[in-house]
Amino acid sequence: MQKIIIFFIILFLNVNPAYSLIEVDITRGNLDPLPIAVSPLHVDPKSENFKDMKIKELGDSVSAVIEKNFKSTGLFNPLNKDAFVQKPDIAHLKPRFEDWRLITAQALVTGKLLIKDGKLKVEFRLWDLAASKEMIALAFTTTPSNWRRVAHIISDKIYERLTGETGYFDTRIIYVSEAGPKDQRIKKLAIMDQDGANTKYLTLGNELVLTPRFNPANQLVTYLSYFRNTPRVYLLDIETGIQEVVGNFPGMTFAPRFSPDGKKVIMSFAKDGNSDIYTMNLETRLVEKITENPAIDTSPSFSPDGKYICFNSDRSGLQQIYVMKSDGTNVKRISFGKGLYGTPVWSPRGDLIAFTKVRKGRFYIGVMRSDGSGERLLTENFYQEAPSWSPNGRLLIFYRETKSGKSGKGFSAKLWSIDITGYNEREIKTETDASDPSWSSLLSK
Repeated sequence: MQKIIIFFIILFLNVNPAYSLIEVDITRGNLDPLPIAVSPLHVDPKSENFKDMKIKELGDSVSAVIEKNFKSTGLFNPLNKDAFVQKPDIAHLKPRFEDWRLITAQALVTGKLLIKDGKLKVEFRLWDLAASKEMIALAFTTTPSNWRRVAHIISDKIYERLTGETGYFDTRIIYVSEAGPKDQRIKKLAIMDQDGANTKYLTLGNELVLTPRFNPANQLVTYLSYFRNTPRVYLLDIETGIQEVVGNFPGMTFAPRFSPDGKKVIMSFAKDGNSDIYTMNLETRLVEKITENPAIDTSPSFSPDGKYICFNSDRSGLQQIYVMKSDGTNVKRISFGKGLYGTPVWSPRGDLIAFTKVRKGRFYIGVMRSDGSGERLLTENFYQEAPSWSPNGRLLIFYRETKSGKSGKGFSAKLWSIDITGYNEREIKTETDASDPSWSSLLSK
């Protein structure tokens, strides 16, 4: 995958919060999304077409991607373009604020694009309509084929300006693509943009693949594959397509993940009849045993500072969540509710741990603080598993399976996301059935 370089140019910047009356409440479920108008991008008459699409189509497509991103958050309500009065070229220079307020918009996004000499330049402005002020204005220059990334980066900048937290639109999701009957599933590694576009398949499906996980530091992926019934942990470079075997491990191997600095892989595997947690230094290939307990210790995940590890274990008799220092000392149980707890994963913010909970035959995705307090169950279903965080810690992505009939019919596996407030639960569309998702860090940092 070709590395993308985008040049940023600050045009105008008016970020004094005293000028803005817009408030987007992100601390709780937002039942009244902010009305926002995304004006079609004005196309400079000097622009050239490029081989993939006509220039007018490009302007419409960029604005459509921005709209879709805002809509997906549950925090914004993009208004119907049929109600817009001002033309895009005039609106971009100086909006008639009263025209936009008339259609109940509180924020306005305008833009302009130009293709010349093989380069795409996109400008955008964000306006506070209540205060009649420009909030932010930026320009991006890249190759025309990168227009979707430009739309995602613009969305991130606007999201950050309006909410105060980092966006998550310029990201990718890797997952296991599934096809075929339930008892004969073909599983491939697949990757897509966070909005479901640009799907690419990374493996052929001739080997079982499980639990792909992004490196938080760069575009590397670790995953588990069974080659001739032998578990192997792989590293895959998304940019180059080069993969390598980290190691062959005896017995069952579970859920490899990266450390926050990307220098280690942590996992659990069975050795001598016991399942413990191990780390492997990716430079030296040195394997270190972290836990040593007769119980089953599995599903480890580092805290974002790398100082702690959460994992699940049945050492108390039932499967619960534990936290320990990264060297394996000071082990503490943090989950005490009814039911079985599994697949804990630390939030990028460091404040919460997401988990799967099973109770009375139902599966829940929930969160709790890192000390075990404040447990909240966000969603319940027949079967759902494998929560993964968006890079800003706002959303969880997971997969959900449906119940199949006696012949295996009716079975499906789909990706879903939900806000940590418990609102805005939605399906993420994929070309095939999907499981085991993992969210990348921001591509543009």
